[in-house]
Amino acid sequence: MPRTVILAGKAASAYHTAKQIIRLANDIARVINSDPRIGGALRLVFVPNYSVSLAERIIPAADLSEQISTAGTEASGTGNMKFALNGACTLGTWDGANIEMAEAMGVAQMFTFGLRTEAIADLQRVGYDPRLYVEQNRVLQRVLRAIASGEFSPGEPARYVGLIDGLLQRDSYFLMADFAAYVEAQHEVDQCYRDRSAWAERALRNVAGMGRFSTDRTIAEYVDRVWSVASLSEDAPQAYA
Repeated sequence: MPRTVILAGKAASAYHTAKQIIRLANDIARVINSDPRIGGALRLVFVPNYSVSLAERIIPAADLSEQISTAGTEASGTGNMKFALNGACTLGTWDGANIEMAEAMGVAQMFTFGLRTEAIADLQRVGYDPRLYVEQNRVLQRVLRAIASGEFSPGEPARYVGLIDGLLQRDSYFLMADFAAYVEAQHEVDQCYRDRSAWAERALRNVAGMGRFSTDRTIAEYVDRVWSVASLSEDAPQAYA
């Protein structure tokens, strides 16, 4: 299915690897978006300085929200909830707020993939070698070779060699182990999107299932459990800070 992929980020100035990833995203976008063979089937856009104002335009327009942090590594966020509340289906790992969302809307309504925290713990215990996963996956080999050989940075072929070497030697986020499952999940997304009724039903179930995360429920819970407004009476002394 034709895709427009939007990446966004900010505040990476102090992190060399993050800056390299952002630069790579822009390099890949330049190659993809100017290749006539693709014929508009795929476009990549990197939006700098992601902000609330940009989110107000991006989130309602998105069909698919990718929340792909490695299981057990990311604190619960709210961006994925905002996407789901606005009708975007979620492609995600079993991590952070993704878990709460899946439990609320039903796991079948989310495109889940990747290792769970228990499997990652097992890999850490026995020893994780990312190169073994690369050797078993020709598509992954082609991806890494294209990046490391300079296909996206012809003026500086070695620009991303260090980035790829880091993945092959350390890969602290187990990206190589999750790659095949991610690709398979994307195929599932494509198949579902071709059936417009099935996709619409899933999107609506996402919205409906997100009701418990609305501000109405959140404020009511704060009133009851945190602020204890009900315990205040007209006769009780009021304290203000």
